[in-house]
Amino acid sequence: MSTWIIDPDHSVAAFAVKHLKIAFVRGQFNKISGTIMFDPADISKTTVEATIDAASLLTGIKKRDDHVMSADFIGVAAQPHITFRSTKVEGAGADRAKLTGDLMIHGITRPVTMDVAFSGPVKSPFGGEITMGFRAALTLDRFVFGVSWNEIMEDGGFMIDKDVHITIDLEADLKE
Repeated sequence: MSTWIIDPDHSVAAFAVKHLKIAFVRGQFNKISGTIMFDPADISKTTVEATIDAASLLTGIKKRDDHVMSADFIGVAAQPHITFRSTKVEGAGADRAKLTGDLMIHGITRPVTMDVAFSGPVKSPFGGEITMGFRAALTLDRFVFGVSWNEIMEDGGFMIDKDVHITIDLEADLKE
């Protein structure tokens, strides 16, 4: 079992949500920290703890960033972090796993399962660190996390879809 520290300079949690029922709006969180205990010989022993600084949100539009960080959505003032703690990991083929754990958004914790792919380890040509890459993907219903602000459209549909598609790309360095 090895300890891997998430590299915040090379990690991002991105999301996409349908807006006006016609197009996706995208954003990302750029400050992720945490630890991965990883044993490629026995994936089931892997554990993950990660924290996202919710104020690191960036959609490219300040007005939208401010609204998404408000109490209407993720409520950064009251809940400055999004957290994840694994509860179960299962192998899903070569360099793949199903990662289940408790995700806390907006002060509400719910279980989620992510599809994960991993690669490495490799040695960095710059500092010599030993690094692994991890990519996780899931779709979640934002309403179950209390992120339910919306507007009703003329046809009775909603302005913002309830499903949020999330992709998390991490680089993690071997702790020496």
